[in-house]
Amino acid sequence: MAAAGSSSAGGGGSSSSNPPPSSTTSTAAIAPPPPPPKILLTKPASVPVGSAVPKIIRSGGAAEDEPVVLRSRAPSLSSLNLLSDSWDFHTDRILPFLTENSDFTVIGVIGPPGVGKSTILNELYGFDGSSPGMLPPFTTQSEETRAMAKHCTTGIELRISTERFILLDTQPIFSPSVLAEMMRPDGSSSISVLNGENLSADLAHELMGIQLGVFLASICHVLLVVSEGIHDFNMWHLMLTVDLLKHGIPDPSLLTPTYSQANPGQEKENKDNFLELNEEYFASPVFVHTKLQDRYLSPHNITRLRQALAQYFKSSSFSGTKCGDVSPDAKADELDTMGLNLFLLPYKVQDESQRCQYESFLSTLGKLRDQILSMSCRPFARTVSEREWLRNSARIWEMLKKSPVIADYSRTLQSSGLFRR
Repeated sequence: MAAAGSSSAGGGGSSSSNPPPSSTTSTAAIAPPPPPPKILLTKPASVPVGSAVPKIIRSGGAAEDEPVVLRSRAPSLSSLNLLSDSWDFHTDRILPFLTENSDFTVIGVIGPPGVGKSTILNELYGFDGSSPGMLPPFTTQSEETRAMAKHCTTGIELRISTERFILLDTQPIFSPSVLAEMMRPDGSSSISVLNGENLSADLAHELMGIQLGVFLASICHVLLVVSEGIHDFNMWHLMLTVDLLKHGIPDPSLLTPTYSQANPGQEKENKDNFLELNEEYFASPVFVHTKLQDRYLSPHNITRLRQALAQYFKSSSFSGTKCGDVSPDAKADELDTMGLNLFLLPYKVQDESQRCQYESFLSTLGKLRDQILSMSCRPFARTVSEREWLRNSARIWEMLKKSPVIADYSRTLQSSGLFRR
């Protein structure tokens, strides 16, 4: 198992004073609604002026006794969607949540449906799932969504913890429900994913996963790559593709405010600068395998998986990007496989059904949280504030949608005959 650190994240919300409801509203004729569930968010969602809202948990943990009225200009919950279902980047909606602080860490997650991506991010956020009536910052899969084979997250959802950890949850990779939603009756894609080109839905769906991977690898400090079980290596293959196609995409600190409007000569100079200062920046990947049966958690099996991971990525750009300190008592064969971060999470159900030979799910999840939040990972090439990070991330997204490298890869996939024309 990966070594645990000592940091943990907490969460809270804040609200601001607001004007009272309109005097024309009749309060006597309206029966008080039943107490709604408490909401744990970075900031409260908006409601129309004059409407009652759920109690908001402040940073101190106490709830307000009386309903409050929020300003109509307050962002709604949907405003925390950094990347929408139409594949558009939303900067203005997120800016009110960010500051000029430059001491922050961006953590993203990517993986197929149902592997526990949102559960891991809720743990990093500091969400206490044992508190009754509390809704998590990131929606997790319910029995209903699981039965209907639907996904919970669309695009990229963003939350910020009080410790200034910017957490990015993404829609699932290899998701049939995502593909079904974006497919027109004629088989074409309803979402323009690449430079306005008209693509088939299955090809656009394939490219969406690659774009998410390249984007997160460019704008995050830590990228959690989550797979289910010990034998699913589809995410490993995706990350090799991301490594292949990321060339020419800078980190957010190396874009000037006028990058997107620069003339061709200035644009070339900017590209030369970031290539000189930032030789293929890549977020530190942490490979997480979830829902493992107890028999796969033996030291022998863990060592074999570490060796397989190191061998698979030995020629990649992010080989050797392991964060944290190496244990002084590590064995020689362990040191050979410490070039990448690997963490294994047991199957949660077995905690309830039988006595575990190794650690429980909750204990291991806590250790994963501690390790991730205590990482000292590769910084961006230059100091950048949270707001600058957001604005430049938007420019990187536009660069990525117009990337000639990804466009060439798309044509290669199209010519392979594996995708509908």
